Amino acid sequence: MASTNGETDHVLVEAKSSVRIITLNRPKQLNALSAAMVSRLLDIFLACEEESSVKLIILKGKGRAFCAGADVAEIVHEINQGNWKSGANFSREELTMNYVMATYSKPQVSILNGIVMGGGAGASIHGRFRIATENTLFAMPETALGLFPDVGASYFLSRLPGFFGEYVGLTGTRLDGAEMLACGLATHFVLSERLPLLEEALVKANSGDPAVISSIISDFTQIPNLKKGSAYHRLGAINKCFSRRTIEEIIAALEWEAADKKDNWITSTILSLKKASPTSLKISLRSIREGRLQGIGKCLVREFRMLSHAMSGDICKDFVEWEPSKLESIGDEMVDRYFWKMDVDDDWEDLKLPVRSNLPAYAIAKL
Repeated sequence: MASTNGETDHVLVEAKSSVRIITLNRPKQLNALSAAMVSRLLDIFLACEEESSVKLIILKGKGRAFCAGADVAEIVHEINQGNWKSGANFSREELTMNYVMATYSKPQVSILNGIVMGGGAGASIHGRFRIATENTLFAMPETALGLFPDVGASYFLSRLPGFFGEYVGLTGTRLDGAEMLACGLATHFVLSERLPLLEEALVKANSGDPAVISSIISDFTQIPNLKKGSAYHRLGAINKCFSRRTIEEIIAALEWEAADKKDNWITSTILSLKKASPTSLKISLRSIREGRLQGIGKCLVREFRMLSHAMSGDICKDFVEWEPSKLESIGDEMVDRYFWKMDVDDDWEDLKLPVRSNLPAYAIAKL
């Protein structure tokens, strides 16, 4: 299952016994996903699912990133050329890939030894096993880009403890491997120097039994200590503030906390929210709240509608221009429109997900 992509092979596939090891191989771009890479990954996952000799998928990245997200430059270029549908169709295939991963019938082990952002989270968090290391750096930075957490993030962020998902999704805060493990985004933590041995053990086991795979990974796992300044230590304050109904109320609650005590974490959190796109904040909050009550399929269909509106600019030009620029200028009716089906022409369709028989693999680790 060799793959080619111009002069450089951006998706490498290695067969070892019953294991397929997939490596994202675009290190200079931090393994950012191009349209060709997404298409290739989807093909590989579907092919491996049909191949009875394949029992396990290992997904990893070359260099200092697992995957830093989608190739936003490629999407913005298309939008600036007046071809927003091309960008939306990229998202259509990426979200389909996320759905296949979330409902995959064989275990997926994602090795997150480096940067994991945006689309990189979508390519890993939906799988059964997510291994963080001391090099892991996770973030969903979309609200600072005029977008919102997608790739099924409204599903997995909404299932984090308390309202930690709202905090992560709205502020774009960065989490390390220990924090990913603590909140359940990662299922295991393994020191990077032990990864080759772990990979070898998984291949040698020749098993697709999740219990066997979990036991093998656990033999290499350790429980890291959270740093003193970790945001996860602030879960009480996060729940108190980020449980509020609106963005305005969340900011007001944080400012009330800041007035009561001098706290750099609260100050930086307020600053992150005030630097973010106002439209992005409002639609992101609603998306995560809706995701708490929806399955992965409905979350992805809704996110595709939101992405299509954002890329077409039919509601506002926030993705490229950040208008409106103030929270008070964004009413409920405007937010509602992002969740409506696109009405552009007879050829445009909602996201149509393939029929799948497997239940979502993603679950918050109870540690």
